[in-house]
Amino acid sequence: MIVVFGSLNVDVMIAVDHLPLPGETVLGPGYQLTAGGKGGNQALAAARAGAEVKMIGCIGGDPLAETALTDLREAGVDLSTLTKVADPTGLAAICVDKLGENHVVVASGANRQTKSAQFPDNLLGPSALIVLQMEVPLAENWALIRRAKEKGARILLNAAPAAAIPADILGLLDWLIVNENEAKQIAGALDIKTDDARIAAQALAKTRGTTVIVTLGAAGAAAYLGKGGGFSVGALPIRPVDTVGAGDSFVGGFAAATDRGHTLSDALRYASVGGALACLKPGAQPSLPLLAAIEGRLADLPAVNAI
Repeated sequence: MIVVFGSLNVDVMIAVDHLPLPGETVLGPGYQLTAGGKGGNQALAAARAGAEVKMIGCIGGDPLAETALTDLREAGVDLSTLTKVADPTGLAAICVDKLGENHVVVASGANRQTKSAQFPDNLLGPSALIVLQMEVPLAENWALIRRAKEKGARILLNAAPAAAIPADILGLLDWLIVNENEAKQIAGALDIKTDDARIAAQALAKTRGTTVIVTLGAAGAAAYLGKGGGFSVGALPIRPVDTVGAGDSFVGGFAAATDRGHTLSDALRYASVGGALACLKPGAQPSLPLLAAIEGRLADLPAVNAI
């Protein structure tokens, strides 16, 4: 089973001709309310990719909470351990331009109240794959990771949005998934200085003994093993409509494939296809693909190469 510990938001999506510069007002024709939050997105992505998923996090008692949870319920995600708090449900304002690039501002709201103590010990055994991100209080992430390691759970951290990660925490992870900027920022905080995301990811893997996966946009992704070596995978050739949710689709697809027992190289293929397909529709959760759609495009992906 996959257990996601993380954020739940509602996204306000606004299409614009171009992303605003500092001090600039940009008009859009309208807006769309969709469910979001990295935790919710990754839980939904994993469920749509065929996994059994439980979500742990916080929501408010406001009307937006139902919007945040509807798609998760429909996908069969277990929401029985969610906690309702006094703060409002998290909200993200997202501008998307004609090229599919985006600006995101998040009002954390209820997500600030997410606590590692919400996570029951009976879900921390070896059969559990714990998925975390960085949109809840980081101290709660670190506390949960330490507990999970003691109980023998498998641990996947998506370090988004980027922030410094304690060196000992990196060593407790089974997988760290980052984009190019996140790889360089996290490595830099540990005095690994490089402008090359691949070198940063490889150095993180080697020094901390953790498998580090770096997503590379149109160039695909690369995975570096703590013991050396790894794999690279290409990306589907697509014309993106909206890149919001692509990273979360990658993480959810990787977690689902891994939980089904796929090898690292095969899980990378599922993740790469899932991430690409999420770029073909606007919005985060509305764009997350089903397992059948992912499997239908696996043959179109370039072969995985050893590195």
